[in-house]
Amino acid sequence: MAGRTHGTVAAVVVAAGSGSRLGAEVPKALVPVAGTPLVAHAVRRLRAGGVEDVVVVAPADHLEAVREAVGPGADVVVGGASRQASVAAGLAALPAGAQVVLVHDAARCFAPGALVARVVAAVRAGHRAVIPVGPVADSLVLASEDAPVRDYADRTALRTVQTPQGFDRTTLERAHAAAADRAGDEALAATDDASLVAALGEVVWAVPGDDAAMKITTPRDLLVAEGLAR
Repeated sequence: MAGRTHGTVAAVVVAAGSGSRLGAEVPKALVPVAGTPLVAHAVRRLRAGGVEDVVVVAPADHLEAVREAVGPGADVVVGGASRQASVAAGLAALPAGAQVVLVHDAARCFAPGALVARVVAAVRAGHRAVIPVGPVADSLVLASEDAPVRDYADRTALRTVQTPQGFDRTTLERAHAAAADRAGDEALAATDDASLVAALGEVVWAVPGDDAAMKITTPRDLLVAEGLAR
Protein backbone atom coordinates (compact mmCIF):
# COMPACT_ATOMS: atom_id res chain seq x y z
CA MET A 1 0.00 0.00 0.00
CA ALA A 2 1.30 3.46 -0.91
CA GLY A 3 1.08 6.60 1.19
CA ARG A 4 -2.14 8.48 1.73
CA THR A 5 -3.62 10.16 -1.35
CA HIS A 6 -4.51 13.87 -1.24
CA GLY A 7 -6.04 16.17 -3.85
CA THR A 8 -9.62 16.48 -5.01
CA VAL A 9 -12.04 13.68 -5.79
CA ALA A 10 -13.44 13.23 -9.31
CA ALA A 11 -15.59 10.64 -11.04
CA VAL A 12 -15.99 9.26 -14.53
CA VAL A 13 -19.58 8.09 -15.11
CA VAL A 14 -19.98 5.59 -17.94
CA ALA A 15 -23.32 6.36 -19.59
CA ALA A 16 -22.84 5.09 -23.14
CA GLY A 17 -24.79 1.82 -22.88
CA SER A 18 -27.89 1.16 -24.96
CA GLY A 19 -31.32 0.64 -23.45
CA SER A 20 -32.13 -2.34 -25.64
CA ARG A 21 -32.49 -4.90 -22.83
CA LEU A 22 -34.82 -2.49 -21.07
CA GLY A 23 -36.89 -2.14 -24.22
CA ALA A 24 -36.05 1.57 -24.22
CA GLU A 25 -35.70 3.83 -27.24
CA VAL A 26 -33.00 5.93 -25.58
CA PRO A 27 -29.63 5.01 -24.02
CA LYS A 28 -30.01 3.33 -20.64
CA ALA A 29 -28.62 6.35 -18.78
CA LEU A 30 -31.54 8.46 -20.02
CA VAL A 31 -34.25 6.01 -18.94
CA PRO A 32 -36.27 7.72 -16.19
CA VAL A 33 -36.86 6.34 -12.71
CA ALA A 34 -39.36 8.32 -10.64
CA GLY A 35 -39.29 10.92 -13.41
CA THR A 36 -35.50 11.44 -13.32
CA PRO A 37 -32.95 9.89 -15.74
CA LEU A 38 -30.65 7.23 -14.29
CA VAL A 39 -27.55 9.30 -14.97
CA ALA A 40 -28.93 12.23 -12.96
CA HIS A 41 -29.60 9.94 -9.98
CA ALA A 42 -26.03 8.63 -10.27
CA VAL A 43 -24.41 12.06 -10.35
CA ARG A 44 -26.49 13.25 -7.40
CA ARG A 45 -25.37 10.36 -5.21
CA LEU A 46 -21.73 10.71 -6.21
CA ARG A 47 -21.82 14.30 -5.03
CA ALA A 48 -23.47 13.22 -1.79
CA GLY A 49 -20.46 10.95 -1.23
CA GLY A 50 -17.90 13.73 -1.61
CA VAL A 51 -17.15 13.81 -5.35
CA GLU A 52 -16.26 17.31 -6.51
CA ASP A 53 -15.81 16.93 -10.29
CA VAL A 54 -17.85 14.67 -12.57
CA VAL A 55 -17.28 13.74 -16.21
CA VAL A 56 -20.05 11.76 -17.90
CA VAL A 57 -19.17 9.68 -20.96
CA ALA A 58 -22.13 9.51 -23.34
CA PRO A 59 -23.05 8.43 -26.89
CA ALA A 60 -22.16 11.02 -29.51
CA ASP A 61 -25.74 11.33 -30.73
CA HIS A 62 -27.18 11.94 -27.23
CA LEU A 63 -24.70 14.44 -25.78
CA GLU A 64 -27.20 17.28 -25.44
CA ALA A 65 -29.82 15.07 -23.82
CA VAL A 66 -27.29 13.84 -21.27
CA ARG A 67 -26.08 17.41 -20.61
CA GLU A 68 -29.66 18.46 -19.96
CA ALA A 69 -30.17 15.48 -17.63
CA VAL A 70 -27.11 16.10 -15.44
CA GLY A 71 -27.23 19.90 -15.49
CA PRO A 72 -24.33 22.36 -15.46
CA GLY A 73 -22.49 20.65 -12.60
CA ALA A 74 -20.95 17.91 -14.75
CA ASP A 75 -18.98 17.77 -18.00
CA VAL A 76 -20.20 15.45 -20.77
CA VAL A 77 -17.82 13.95 -23.34
CA VAL A 78 -18.13 11.44 -26.18
CA GLY A 79 -17.46 7.79 -25.37
CA GLY A 80 -15.33 5.34 -27.33
CA ALA A 81 -15.87 2.05 -29.12
CA SER A 82 -15.44 0.02 -25.91
CA ARG A 83 -15.98 0.54 -22.21
CA GLN A 84 -12.24 0.88 -21.73
CA ALA A 85 -12.00 3.55 -24.43
CA SER A 86 -14.94 5.42 -22.89
CA VAL A 87 -13.36 5.48 -19.44
CA ALA A 88 -10.07 6.63 -20.97
CA ALA A 89 -11.90 9.52 -22.66
CA GLY A 90 -13.47 10.52 -19.37
CA LEU A 91 -10.16 10.21 -17.55
CA ALA A 92 -8.50 12.52 -20.06
CA ALA A 93 -11.17 15.16 -19.41
CA LEU A 94 -10.75 15.28 -15.62
CA PRO A 95 -9.20 18.37 -14.02
CA ALA A 96 -5.50 18.17 -13.20
CA GLY A 97 -6.04 18.52 -9.45
CA ALA A 98 -8.09 15.33 -9.12
CA GLN A 99 -5.97 12.64 -7.48
CA VAL A 100 -8.73 10.28 -6.32
CA VAL A 101 -10.75 9.04 -9.30
CA LEU A 102 -13.93 6.99 -9.15
CA VAL A 103 -15.27 5.07 -12.14
CA HIS A 104 -19.01 4.50 -11.93
CA ASP A 105 -21.69 2.90 -14.08
CA ALA A 106 -24.74 5.11 -14.59
CA ALA A 107 -26.78 1.89 -14.45
CA ARG A 108 -25.86 1.59 -10.73
CA CYS A 109 -27.47 4.95 -10.13
CA PHE A 110 -28.68 4.27 -6.58
CA ALA A 111 -25.26 3.49 -5.09
CA PRO A 112 -25.66 5.57 -1.90
CA GLY A 113 -23.46 8.43 -0.84
CA ALA A 114 -22.22 6.41 2.13
CA LEU A 115 -20.84 3.76 -0.24
CA VAL A 116 -19.17 6.43 -2.38
CA ALA A 117 -17.56 7.93 0.73
CA ARG A 118 -16.37 4.49 1.85
CA VAL A 119 -14.56 3.93 -1.45
CA VAL A 120 -13.03 7.42 -1.37
CA ALA A 121 -11.81 6.93 2.21
CA ALA A 122 -10.08 3.65 1.28
CA VAL A 123 -8.24 5.31 -1.61
CA ARG A 124 -7.25 8.25 0.58
CA ALA A 125 -5.91 5.74 3.13
CA GLY A 126 -3.41 4.55 0.53
CA HIS A 127 -5.08 1.74 -1.43
CA ARG A 128 -4.42 2.34 -5.13
CA ALA A 129 -7.47 0.40 -6.35
CA VAL A 130 -10.68 -0.12 -4.36
CA ILE A 131 -13.83 -2.05 -5.28
CA PRO A 132 -17.12 -2.42 -3.38
CA VAL A 133 -18.21 -6.05 -3.14
CA GLY A 134 -21.20 -8.04 -1.95
CA PRO A 135 -21.93 -11.68 -1.06
CA VAL A 136 -23.09 -14.19 -3.68
CA ALA A 137 -26.60 -15.39 -2.87
CA ASP A 138 -26.96 -18.19 -5.43
CA SER A 139 -25.16 -21.49 -5.75
CA LEU A 140 -22.58 -21.40 -8.54
CA VAL A 141 -21.56 -24.14 -10.95
CA LEU A 142 -19.20 -24.48 -13.88
CA ALA A 143 -21.47 -25.63 -16.69
CA SER A 144 -23.00 -24.94 -20.07
CA GLU A 145 -26.72 -25.07 -20.75
CA ASP A 146 -28.06 -28.50 -21.70
CA ALA A 147 -24.78 -30.09 -20.60
CA PRO A 148 -23.36 -31.87 -17.54
CA VAL A 149 -22.25 -29.74 -14.58
CA ARG A 150 -18.45 -29.78 -14.48
CA ASP A 151 -17.88 -28.41 -10.99
CA TYR A 152 -19.40 -26.57 -8.03
CA ALA A 153 -17.84 -23.32 -6.79
CA ASP A 154 -17.46 -22.35 -3.14
CA ARG A 155 -19.61 -19.22 -3.06
CA THR A 156 -18.42 -18.29 0.45
CA ALA A 157 -15.08 -17.26 -1.07
CA LEU A 158 -16.68 -15.28 -3.95
CA ARG A 159 -18.08 -11.75 -4.10
CA THR A 160 -19.96 -9.73 -6.68
CA VAL A 161 -18.29 -6.49 -7.78
CA GLN A 162 -20.08 -3.15 -7.83
CA THR A 163 -19.24 0.44 -8.70
CA PRO A 164 -18.09 3.09 -8.02
CA GLN A 165 -14.56 1.73 -8.09
CA GLY A 166 -11.91 4.06 -6.72
CA PHE A 167 -8.31 4.64 -7.77
CA ASP A 168 -5.21 6.66 -7.25
CA ARG A 169 -5.24 8.64 -10.50
CA THR A 170 -1.66 7.88 -11.52
CA THR A 171 -2.27 4.15 -11.09
CA LEU A 172 -5.46 4.23 -13.15
CA GLU A 173 -3.76 6.19 -15.93
CA ARG A 174 -0.91 3.65 -15.99
CA ALA A 175 -3.41 0.80 -16.21
CA HIS A 176 -5.23 2.36 -19.15
CA ALA A 177 -1.98 3.16 -20.95
CA ALA A 178 -0.83 -0.45 -20.53
CA ALA A 179 -4.17 -1.79 -21.72
CA ALA A 180 -4.09 0.44 -24.79
CA ASP A 181 -0.67 -0.97 -25.66
CA ARG A 182 -1.87 -4.56 -25.54
CA ALA A 183 -2.80 -6.02 -28.91
CA GLY A 184 -5.90 -8.10 -29.62
CA ASP A 185 -9.22 -8.35 -27.84
CA GLU A 186 -7.93 -9.12 -24.34
CA ALA A 187 -7.71 -5.50 -23.22
CA LEU A 188 -10.91 -4.50 -25.00
CA ALA A 189 -12.80 -7.28 -23.20
CA ALA A 190 -12.03 -5.93 -19.70
CA THR A 191 -15.31 -5.56 -17.84
CA ASP A 192 -14.04 -3.17 -15.18
CA ASP A 193 -11.14 -0.89 -14.40
CA ALA A 194 -9.92 -2.76 -11.33
CA SER A 195 -9.02 -5.73 -13.53
CA LEU A 196 -6.82 -3.42 -15.63
CA VAL A 197 -5.04 -2.27 -12.47
CA ALA A 198 -4.67 -5.87 -11.27
CA ALA A 199 -2.97 -6.68 -14.59
CA LEU A 200 -0.20 -4.29 -13.53
CA GLY A 201 0.43 -6.44 -10.47
CA GLU A 202 -1.20 -3.92 -8.11
CA VAL A 203 -3.32 -5.03 -5.15
CA VAL A 204 -7.07 -4.41 -5.47
CA TRP A 205 -8.69 -3.70 -2.09
CA ALA A 206 -12.30 -4.67 -1.33
CA VAL A 207 -14.73 -2.72 0.84
CA PRO A 208 -18.35 -3.58 1.72
CA GLY A 209 -20.80 -2.80 -1.05
CA ASP A 210 -24.50 -2.01 -0.80
CA ASP A 211 -27.64 -3.70 -2.13
CA ALA A 212 -28.79 -0.35 -3.50
CA ALA A 213 -25.83 -0.37 -5.90
CA MET A 214 -27.61 -2.97 -8.04
CA LYS A 215 -27.14 -2.71 -11.79
CA ILE A 216 -30.26 -1.81 -13.75
CA THR A 217 -30.31 -4.06 -16.79
CA THR A 218 -33.79 -5.57 -17.22
CA PRO A 219 -37.40 -4.33 -16.89
CA ARG A 220 -37.59 -6.17 -13.55
CA ASP A 221 -34.59 -4.14 -12.33
CA LEU A 222 -36.45 -0.97 -13.28
CA LEU A 223 -39.35 -1.98 -11.05
CA VAL A 224 -36.96 -2.51 -8.14
CA ALA A 225 -35.32 0.83 -8.89
CA GLU A 226 -38.69 2.59 -8.74
CA GLY A 227 -39.08 1.17 -5.25
CA LEU A 228 -35.62 2.44 -4.26
CA ALA A 229 -36.44 5.89 -5.62
CA ARG A 230 -39.57 6.06 -3.48
